[in-house]
Amino acid sequence: MLRPMITAWILALLIFPVAGWADSFWNLPPLPPPEEYGNILINRTSETHGLKAVTFSHWSHRIRYTCRVCHTELAFEMKVNATEITEKANQHGKYCGACHNGKTAFGHTKKNCNKCHNGDRSYGKEKFAKLAKFPRAKFGNKINWDKAVNEKLINPKLTIWKQAYTPLPYNKLLKLEAKWNIIPDAFFSHEIHNRWLDCSNCHPDPFNIREKTTRHFSMKAILDGRFCGVCHRRVSFPMDDCNRCHPGIKK
Repeated sequence: MLRPMITAWILALLIFPVAGWADSFWNLPPLPPPEEYGNILINRTSETHGLKAVTFSHWSHRIRYTCRVCHTELAFEMKVNATEITEKANQHGKYCGACHNGKTAFGHTKKNCNKCHNGDRSYGKEKFAKLAKFPRAKFGNKINWDKAVNEKLINPKLTIWKQAYTPLPYNKLLKLEAKWNIIPDAFFSHEIHNRWLDCSNCHPDPFNIREKTTRHFSMKAILDGRFCGVCHRRVSFPMDDCNRCHPGIKK
């Protein structure tokens, strides 16, 4: 009795697109509107000081800067509210203050407070409409940011320091063998990730630098916000977009 049921289940997976049931099977996090995807509220001490939480938009900063600028050079943690940002530090050119100094970007003045301390994830959504010409994607911001770089629609900076930065010329494409026979293998492109990140953002944590030595690397762990899930849950393209990693999956 069990064997026919398993056979029928496998046949259903072969007939119907895997991407179609991925969200229900894996219980993927619900997605916000495209203009709010990747927006976070930073509220480590704001409300205790009588201020609204800070709204930070990844997509608006991604147009100008790569991820490594904030998460390597400016030492922002990947986890929200884990970085000990203070107004004093900002005023001295650290964290947000490295750019928001009144020269590169608007400064920390009273008239600009509401631009950050508004507690509204949708703040600035009218600017998002200007990105309608960008290459499309199915999920997240519904923008294919890699294609936007390839088509020279944006040229995000690799560094904000005077000394030039050149990424390590390591472009190996890794094949990640799927543990289920019905799921096509995944592929990881160092070339694409090198455009945005620093090697230290991934190695040695959360990924061991030696191939096939990272323990407990699974889809469940990713959904729990580990490994790829550090970024690919609520900031980089979400895991709803199965084909971006598993190109053999039926659309």
